[in-house]
Amino acid sequence: MDLPFHVASHLDSALRAAASQLGWADRGFQPEVRVADPAHGDFQANGALAFAKREKQNPRAVAQQMVDALDASVKDQFDLSLAGPGFINFRLKPAALLGWITRHDSEPHLREAAAGERRGQTWVVDYSSPNTAKQMHVGHLRSAVIGEALCRLLTFNGATVIRDNHLGDWGTQFGKLIYAYKRWVDEAALAADAIEELERLYKLGTAATPDDSPALDEARAELVKLQNGDPENVALWKKFSDVSLAAFQQIYDRLGIRFDHNLGESFYNDKLTRVYAELSDTGIAQESEGALVVFHPEHPRFKTQPFLIRKADGASNYGSTDLATAVYRAEHFKADGIVIVTDFRQADHFEQLFLTVRKWFAAKSYRTPELHHVTFGAVTGEDGKALKTRSGDVIRLKLLLDEAEERAYALVAAKNAERPEPERMSDGECRDIARAVGIGAVQYADLAQNRSSNYVFSWDKMLALDGNTAPYLLYAVARVRSIFRKAGLDPAQPPVAGATAPETPQELALARKLVQFADAVQVATDQLRPHFLCLYLFELAGAYSGFYAADKVIVDDPSVRARRLLLCHRTLVTLETGLHLLGLRTLERM
Repeated sequence: MDLPFHVASHLDSALRAAASQLGWADRGFQPEVRVADPAHGDFQANGALAFAKREKQNPRAVAQQMVDALDASVKDQFDLSLAGPGFINFRLKPAALLGWITRHDSEPHLREAAAGERRGQTWVVDYSSPNTAKQMHVGHLRSAVIGEALCRLLTFNGATVIRDNHLGDWGTQFGKLIYAYKRWVDEAALAADAIEELERLYKLGTAATPDDSPALDEARAELVKLQNGDPENVALWKKFSDVSLAAFQQIYDRLGIRFDHNLGESFYNDKLTRVYAELSDTGIAQESEGALVVFHPEHPRFKTQPFLIRKADGASNYGSTDLATAVYRAEHFKADGIVIVTDFRQADHFEQLFLTVRKWFAAKSYRTPELHHVTFGAVTGEDGKALKTRSGDVIRLKLLLDEAEERAYALVAAKNAERPEPERMSDGECRDIARAVGIGAVQYADLAQNRSSNYVFSWDKMLALDGNTAPYLLYAVARVRSIFRKAGLDPAQPPVAGATAPETPQELALARKLVQFADAVQVATDQLRPHFLCLYLFELAGAYSGFYAADKVIVDDPSVRARRLLLCHRTLVTLETGLHLLGLRTLERM
């Protein structure tokens, strides 16, 4: 029996079959398979301990019975041992390692093998979501980078993913912007940098319309005209949206992000009446001080904190449009899962939103998708404070990415100058490498952190060639490729026929780490936390470094050379696949 891609899942199934044979399946036995400490094995099953304690049996005796009942094919693939009070350790035999590595030989094959329980499902991922007519700044980085990685992970796991950029393109700010546009627009500035000019106009409009001023009444009148379909104001609003999307796309192109839809708040404006009617008719929403609200008295934090879905003056708000968005995604896209990626400050809003959606859909017998709010912490400077320019302004994302590329170019150019003349790259090549390294460094520094935590933005750390950084991993890829290049071999078609099972400690360690790729991807996807994949890739690069230092690859013995080239190639495939899942572009040379 061939060893499948998900080795931990394979062991889980085998242990459940053994438990069924022993009559334990109906008594709640859970295998609890996880990646083991390398000193003990590759995988460990801890379920015997909890089961034995509940059944008042000897844990080690229970574990031994499990081992005895396992299918013979499992014993052919693994060396089994017991440890402590009933832990079962599984160490893959060299022949099983060779079989797994031989089969999983390309990114498409890895993707096909990884497709699991989400195969055939549709997931909507809502991320980035900037406000139109405003510059994207460093605060928009995390949602964009994390959201794109989650899209790629879910797709790799077999889901059809719909990327939706839920733009902030409606609301009171447009009255002030139209008011300012009609008075102070600089057509030349608009042509040169439209979003810069719109942001200037919005600031002017806000300053010119203080509370209780006649100017504010005029701005509100412009908003009413827009909402009532006035052709001139609608044309201006559409112009604001179009130039904003064009500016955003320039950023997205640099980050390797594409959206299937840019359905902003305005898209749901004509869908709000249904929300109000159905929530009122089902008794979920009620009038309170003239507003329409939903109470969740069963929730400890929200007993007295209503979820506002229509203001007292009849205006909509985020609650209104987010409810309309949820039902549209469930019905139009037939979503099995919805992921919304925003910072942690919106946690209460989305918790109340999801509570409301579940009650509403249950009352109307609508199918309810899985609902996930993926939160993240703040990006801070090395002083622990919000990352800003020296003048105290928020750092624009475009300028941050420009600086990343320039810093990377300085490093690449310096390294290139140290090469012998025949090996030096052109300036164009250096610039291309700097783009991949600089942008990748920014992306990876974000993704490598547990998203729930704040992280410190440090140029020196993120551009370092050692440690858990993008440059280190991109260099590891380039180093593997250099082996094939120097040997005059095509890495797309490595000469690995006749490869034997790994033998040396470093070969075995690298092979075992390769097999764990499936589990790293599964954990990162199930928990919607890309940092688990980052940590795995860092450890894989470390295992390869140990192998590269200890075992010469291009040797005379054909079987040894084939198996070491096989390990090099599969490391290359796995590193590149993992980095592509995170949204990074890989390189052939550095």
